[in-house]
Amino acid sequence: MKYDFVNPPSRKGSDCYKYDYVKGDLPMWVADMDFQTAPEIREALIKRVEHGIFGYSIVPEAWNAAYVSFYKDLFNWEINPKDLVFALGVVPILSSSVRALTKAGDNVVIMPPVYNIFYNSIINNKRNPLEVPLVEKEGRYYLDFGAIESAFSRPETSLCIFCNPGNPSARIWSKEEINVLASLARKHNVIVLSDEIHGPITRPGTPYVPFLNAKEDNKDVAFAAISPTKAFNLAGIHTAAMVCPNKEIREKVERQLNTDEVAEPNAFSCVAAISAFNEGREWLKQCNELLFSNRDYAFKFIKENLPSLRAYEGDATYLLWVDCSNVDKEEKRLLTYLEEKCGLVFNGGSHYGKGGEGHFRINLACPRAKLEEGLKRLKQGLEDYAL
Repeated sequence: MKYDFVNPPSRKGSDCYKYDYVKGDLPMWVADMDFQTAPEIREALIKRVEHGIFGYSIVPEAWNAAYVSFYKDLFNWEINPKDLVFALGVVPILSSSVRALTKAGDNVVIMPPVYNIFYNSIINNKRNPLEVPLVEKEGRYYLDFGAIESAFSRPETSLCIFCNPGNPSARIWSKEEINVLASLARKHNVIVLSDEIHGPITRPGTPYVPFLNAKEDNKDVAFAAISPTKAFNLAGIHTAAMVCPNKEIREKVERQLNTDEVAEPNAFSCVAAISAFNEGREWLKQCNELLFSNRDYAFKFIKENLPSLRAYEGDATYLLWVDCSNVDKEEKRLLTYLEEKCGLVFNGGSHYGKGGEGHFRINLACPRAKLEEGLKRLKQGLEDYAL
């Protein structure tokens, strides 16, 4: 490999949330990587630092062009550069959209188990998260379209936040599934916001389907939030984009982003995104190869060595979803034990809403040696926990 995914520097003591916030010495929870980002990106940031002046920044046309080129080349998604709006992160886009497109007391439909911050963006704004749980069949999750239509048909429902690909399910939604969801939204006058931050992290040969690219008509009822931060490990450099072809929706959300003061880049936001999309593609390719090798290794290890657990297969994200209900339906007790006795830190499934109870999430974005050590400790911990 051209890039080093084996010997990253230690993150301990770097004011790192993933490592310095918890007691365990082997954290495999927060969704960022233990790898250094691409050297091409680091070089671009160093060049910007060496300029030495960090005044107010604008969003250059090169930023729009980088997004357009990347998503066209990798996913055959032709984004109109005029449909792109800068934001300091996907979560700010979620929260500002809730404020812009709904009113207090409205329902916002979500499909748990799903990224827990969806709940925060809804509840903190005095809206109601209307849960339509995913349906599990033989270790794979599906959308419950009957329940979704029922939720959409309620007069107080005006927005749906969709996770594409799924987190924590690692599910790549098909074109057909996306189009059915869009048709139901159109039928009941509901807007869909598709969070696609994990989109570039997919199994080689299995790219995700952008919501707006699944069918031309989807542009009337939906918009998307995208970013290089997950795929290129840039979460601490706040940078994202809203893609919204519908002018009425775009103007409302863009106005709210500005009102919320999250629509202006810092000195590094655009530099990092431009470099990632233009120069980081080979790094991403090699990183994905490793990530999905790790996924397959962990899945096989659990299946062969930890019969009390059940891991879910997936073709997206570096997050492995695991059912531990046969060990303890209250996964919080198990995870507390694993952190205190084994130094392992995972995300508890209850944070992800209905259907998450009795599950936990493993972050696989680490060198293989760390993953092997984590699984070894998990095996020993489960043996001791059962005593």
